[in-house]
Amino acid sequence: MTRGLSVHAIRLAALLLTAAVPTGALAQANPIPAEPNPAPDPMLVGDTLTVGVALAYLPDYEGSDDYRLVPGPAAIGSFNNLSFQVLGNRASIDLIPNRPGPTWDVQAGPVGLVNFNRNNRRAIDDPRVRALPERDIAIELGGYVGVGKTGVVTSPYDKLSVSVSYRHDVSGVHRSGVWTPSINYFTPLSLKAAVGLFGSAERAGRGFGRAYFDVAPGDVVASGLPAFATRGGWKNWTVGAAGTYSITGDLLHGFKLVGGVTYKRMLNDFADSPVVSVAGSRSQWLGAVGVAYTF
Repeated sequence: MTRGLSVHAIRLAALLLTAAVPTGALAQANPIPAEPNPAPDPMLVGDTLTVGVALAYLPDYEGSDDYRLVPGPAAIGSFNNLSFQVLGNRASIDLIPNRPGPTWDVQAGPVGLVNFNRNNRRAIDDPRVRALPERDIAIELGGYVGVGKTGVVTSPYDKLSVSVSYRHDVSGVHRSGVWTPSINYFTPLSLKAAVGLFGSAERAGRGFGRAYFDVAPGDVVASGLPAFATRGGWKNWTVGAAGTYSITGDLLHGFKLVGGVTYKRMLNDFADSPVVSVAGSRSQWLGAVGVAYTF
């Protein structure tokens, strides 16, 4: 990839592939039955893998009002009942084994992200932001904990999950951390269709704001933007929806179409930064469509 997906793009990709492989039935070897309230066989446990690629329409940088198309590869699956995700520039694994059937799912494990924000001036259309210094690629490592419940409202296969993650820059680019609480809901509509909803927020440290949202006094003349110093705090909230439809096989096997949209709202000093309030927009949209295959 020439450019990394933003955090909310990654979440959209995760939701798209989660819809492609329903987590409530992830360990099931059989497709989702059509009859209501089926009784899943707890002995039908197996490994699964979904790979996909989506074309995302997303901002040039976090806070931009210019958009471009970016391809985003991804993979999600389960091995020995341990779930894993590799989604663009983010990877994570749930180290607590999943159990089949309608049940509670405790989640915990490591997470890593490669942050490409503003690392390439040529990918930024706005000349004012393009005049600001480039940032090196940041490596952010951390972990997450969460809990999910399968079999909540519509069937034994829908799932509601809440989690919180923390990642910290270990590469010396912004030298701070990002907290992310999130909530996700997924439900299959039939053997071939499924939808999902999610919401999240991000709280970033002062170093994150300094790296990506400050305008230093020495950069005022070159950029034409007023000087600004960002404090840490709540950076944004995001809501999104996604869906999938199987074109061969069913939700657990074969090819499927995926698509979705997210809306992100920048907050506090991050929204007041001239990079956003003058050169960009507090409202951030992302759309994505793609294809996935489940083995």
